[in-house]
Amino acid sequence: MENVSSLSKFWKNKKVFITGHTGFKGSWLVIILNFLGAKIYGYSLKPLKKSLFNMAECKKLVTKSFYHDIKNKKKLEIAIKKSKPDVIFHFAAQSLVKKSYEKPYETFSTNILGTLNLLEVARQTKSLNSLVIATTDKVYENNNRNKAYNEKDKLGGTDPYSSSKVCKEILTKSFIDTFFNFERLKFKVSSVRSGNVIGGGDFAKDRLLPDVINSLNSKKKLILRNPDHIRPWQHVIEPIYGYLLLSKLHFKKNIYNKNYSWNFGPDKKNFVKVIDIVRKIKKKKKIKIEIKKLKKIKESKTLKLNNSKSKKILKWHPRLNIDKSINMVLEWNDLIKYKKAKELCVNQIKKYFSK
Repeated sequence: MENVSSLSKFWKNKKVFITGHTGFKGSWLVIILNFLGAKIYGYSLKPLKKSLFNMAECKKLVTKSFYHDIKNKKKLEIAIKKSKPDVIFHFAAQSLVKKSYEKPYETFSTNILGTLNLLEVARQTKSLNSLVIATTDKVYENNNRNKAYNEKDKLGGTDPYSSSKVCKEILTKSFIDTFFNFERLKFKVSSVRSGNVIGGGDFAKDRLLPDVINSLNSKKKLILRNPDHIRPWQHVIEPIYGYLLLSKLHFKKNIYNKNYSWNFGPDKKNFVKVIDIVRKIKKKKKIKIEIKKLKKIKESKTLKLNNSKSKKILKWHPRLNIDKSINMVLEWNDLIKYKKAKELCVNQIKKYFSK
């Protein structure tokens, strides 16, 4: 594992453009890159009032924020042209499964048109040396087999969320095969698929840990949709560290891998049922549970990722087991009453890289 000194040496003063920088994962990336000395530019909708971006005062960490819709190609083009980035991380998306059922048009248009806009603008950006496009662990054709999917497995999605993310993957591969492999961005564009990320400052509805935190803080019942579903749980710092390593790889010459995509999922011990996550939390906190399945929303019962490729090529290895990851979320929630959000995040980042 690279230490902070090595990472800082590479990232210091790098101009990094992040779409979706006001979201949960985007805010963590902002904090980590600021910690490493990068110059950060962000393009996103304005942050929600209750958000990690606001709580951690991420506005002060960003050189320039452009608050526009990712579907607005003209605004995106202007923002990237002004920023002249070395690296782009594309996080902007409609990222909730339940919302994709409620607003399918918004989900497809944001995730597909937004990615198309970014890929097209990236082609014209001469300063760019790395483009990392985040999709999801749900892009694989899932028949609920008890296997961990690798990057060569067939893609496929049924619900609007996963289907739209598969479209992002197809778009990315199309641009790589049609344009980037014959232009200066050859070997510098990748998609990344992470597990079910958890971490302090996530306030999204209908995600397990935010629902748990909300239940603890409000002393209300925790509603579980699918208690027996298995997911690849990981702390948000883990995949972001992988993204940083991958982007760094893009700067090296003569690097080629036929499969442009990368899994950043946890090891097998973190493939855990929803109900088992809650049971672990119940050992530490008092919480009441109610199971209430949503009939109209179908989700795969089992989802696992194979992380062998990232381990082998990038030397990336998950460092946090499920118990440590959960403890970090609970600790963050307990301490936010006494300390600032940015301080809490930076302390957890320092501990992660010091192990």
